[in-house]
Amino acid sequence: MNSLVATDLRVQLGAREVLRGATLAVQRGRFALLAGRNGAGKSTLLRALIGACRPVAGGVELEGRPIAAWPHRERARRVAFVPQSVDTPFEFTGGEIVRMGRYPHHGRDEDLAAADATAIANAIAAVDAAAFVHRPMPTLSGGEQRRIAVARALATEAPFLLLDEPTANLDLEHALQLVALLRRHTDAGGAVLVASHDLNLFAPHCDDVALLHDGRMHTVAPPLEALSPEHVRTVFGVTADAPTGPFPRAFRL
Repeated sequence: MNSLVATDLRVQLGAREVLRGATLAVQRGRFALLAGRNGAGKSTLLRALIGACRPVAGGVELEGRPIAAWPHRERARRVAFVPQSVDTPFEFTGGEIVRMGRYPHHGRDEDLAAADATAIANAIAAVDAAAFVHRPMPTLSGGEQRRIAVARALATEAPFLLLDEPTANLDLEHALQLVALLRRHTDAGGAVLVASHDLNLFAPHCDDVALLHDGRMHTVAPPLEALSPEHVRTVFGVTADAPTGPFPRAFRL
């Protein structure tokens, strides 16, 4: 099976039940946007999908096998994750962080093979980070750190990419570049799930939009259907109108 699937997932954090029966399939060849209000459980769902959050009920399967049954390094070669915040407690350079994306393929102390060096170089080029990759992470801007985090995930060459607010702090050019990069990854047979509040940026390029509401999946459908006025009103509590002026503008590279 070419999918990463959460079924009837229930996750409790402290006294609060964050996910209350959420079901979602991340499929190869599909680019999906995960959206919902603050606190809807988007980040928790992503963490559950990578096996970093244990549910109290329901389960997650990667290619037909329970996520917890996968050895850590083997699982990391299949699923890569970009978290919402970039935490670098030590002064690693950007390049050292990207190199960590190859750890699932070899030990930390092993020399890089030619395939590793190629994957790292390709990942750095994909996010346009060559100009600052040798600098310590604390000296980088928020957007530069974000691009390094994406490059680390790309360096794993994992088919399943899960990203939590990946365009946070990115300028317009690099945000558009990231969307195009994720679309290429999907079209090449990979799978992408992005949690984001930027509906206008991602929805036109996605195959599916999954709306998480009150701990459950409200709908999973193509963008125009998922973001209908009725669904938007229920999930976000706002009215969705057609543009009546110069905004939103359609930006492109």
